[in-house]
Amino acid sequence: MIRQASNEDAQTAAQLARLLWPHHALTEFIEEMTLHTSTENSAIFLAYQGLEAVGFAQCQLRTDYVEGTDSSPVGYLEGLFVKEAYRRYGFAKQLVAKCEQWAKLKGCIEFASDCELQNLESLAVHQKLGFTEANRIICFTKSL
Repeated sequence: MIRQASNEDAQTAAQLARLLWPHHALTEFIEEMTLHTSTENSAIFLAYQGLEAVGFAQCQLRTDYVEGTDSSPVGYLEGLFVKEAYRRYGFAKQLVAKCEQWAKLKGCIEFASDCELQNLESLAVHQKLGFTEANRIICFTKSL
């Protein structure tokens, strides 16, 4: 079962997000997930197997330029995670479909995402979910 998260689900979503991005604190994620569940320009969807939350997708509207798109706003997949034991059962596909439906309801005609160049697993998942690679970039910084 897939459902949109509410404020009451912020901790559940945060625990799943921490599995995807372990270098962040749980309290930081709880605050972030609470924000995403309480604003109209972002959404969190949770996947359940029985009573267990097994995955999440975070999406939002982006109004700045999104690489490879021609419209604004663009629905954007910010995060996608399914617990390893529940992968290959279609949860990621269902989560992304809910994000896409949400974006369409928000007036979007395009949906986008990204992953790091070295993250071949994420690249494969994106391709399997129907995304087309738009571009590859390398970002630079320097201290001033």
